[in-house]
Amino acid sequence: MDIAAIIHGLSVWALPVMAAIILHEVAHGRVADLLGDRTARNAGRLTLNPFAHIDPVGTIVIPLLLLVMQAPFLFGYAKPVPVDFSRLRHPKRDMVWVAIAGPATNLLLALLSTLLLAAAIHFPTWVAQPLAAMCQASIVINMVLCLFNLIPLPPLDGGRVLVGLLPYALAAPLSRIEPLGMVILVALLVTGVLPPLLSPPVLASSAFFIQWALGG
Repeated sequence: MDIAAIIHGLSVWALPVMAAIILHEVAHGRVADLLGDRTARNAGRLTLNPFAHIDPVGTIVIPLLLLVMQAPFLFGYAKPVPVDFSRLRHPKRDMVWVAIAGPATNLLLALLSTLLLAAAIHFPTWVAQPLAAMCQASIVINMVLCLFNLIPLPPLDGGRVLVGLLPYALAAPLSRIEPLGMVILVALLVTGVLPPLLSPPVLASSAFFIQWALGG
């Protein structure tokens, strides 16, 4: 185990990972709040204070293990923001907006990181190098979260978007999968089915943004 490499990795990845997963959850809660559900607000989850969102396993342990294992990209999650869809003014329609807010926020963060990376090359070297490394990490982690959460399987955001868009006859059976959704995802991960499907679009989109920013 290369301790120096792990410390360097933490210095590069820690802030982008925390920002990506916390803002993803805050976006869900904020949109739900705007559409009539104050559950997240009442629970104190519309804050950027990381301590309100940290999940010991998803926010700390999993990213750290992936870093130690030198995975090609990191992944993590925060405590899900509570949303009571029945309190939304138009539950079926508004569910789509609440769900898509998380991945949309990650895409926006990836785009902002791309612009900052393009600007970073004009800074002094001592600023440009660490800033460029963090921007590239931010692009990757945000594209991981964006594309992973768009998988059309409840309780992921893509699944909830699909439930909101489909007619009731199709949405109802799909929504009943939600209690088993995480079990299915873990099975897809453990059996190696999901990584080969997710990695190409993540790496391709990240490379596109990074190359554009660097003028490649």
